[in-house]
Amino acid sequence: MSTPPPPSRVRDRLAAYFRSGDAMRSRSVSDVVLSGTLAVPAPPAGLVADWEREISLHLELEPGDVEALPLVRARARWPDYRRCVQAVSDWTHTLGLHEALASSEVALMACRGASYHHDGAQYGGSAFCNLFLGEDRGLDLHFPATGLRIPLRRGTVVVFDTGQPHAVIERHGPGFDAADFPAGQDCSLVFLTWELPVENAAVGLALGIRFDIDPPTTLLPGDEQVWLNGAPVSVCPASGRWCQAD
Repeated sequence: MSTPPPPSRVRDRLAAYFRSGDAMRSRSVSDVVLSGTLAVPAPPAGLVADWEREISLHLELEPGDVEALPLVRARARWPDYRRCVQAVSDWTHTLGLHEALASSEVALMACRGASYHHDGAQYGGSAFCNLFLGEDRGLDLHFPATGLRIPLRRGTVVVFDTGQPHAVIERHGPGFDAADFPAGQDCSLVFLTWELPVENAAVGLALGIRFDIDPPTTLLPGDEQVWLNGAPVSVCPASGRWCQAD
């Protein structure tokens, strides 16, 4: 008599709750990451120096921090800005995302590594599209749920669900460690980021997101959150593991 196979493991259920107009909706959290490498020109040396001064004197980035840089000022000194945006637009078109990028807000960001986190509590209705602008600093964009590591260098472009934990870590490191980003070491990254609405049919389809996954009778949270197996969760900043929300 043959031994029956072991029961399959039930996958943990992740749900993101996000505001849609005046209402809250539920959706799945996608572990799909779309990535590529684009041929984009290096930013001018003077602009890079301006970013470095801004990071050092005004942002005062600590290891793991992600903060905004002034985009309007940068565009005035960045003749190839439109070429960078067009390269990302052309790439997203190949993914079937059509005009999602053109209708989305763009920001210029800087980070000194990034501790593990998700952005579903602030941007639960969005996916991020990021274009990295600097040279290779020996850092990876890491998604611990799948183990995916993407080397970050000029032209690296990614689209991913804001509810998925991620971090920017040392290439050969097991997780985020502030000691990997000591003072005086050139390890800051600058990138453009767009907020793509997940309710855009093409974005939802590309990431495989399912909407209104809770029964109609479910009382939804009043603010944007990510839940695991029926309870709100946060992310361990060192390992990327889910943990009980505060």
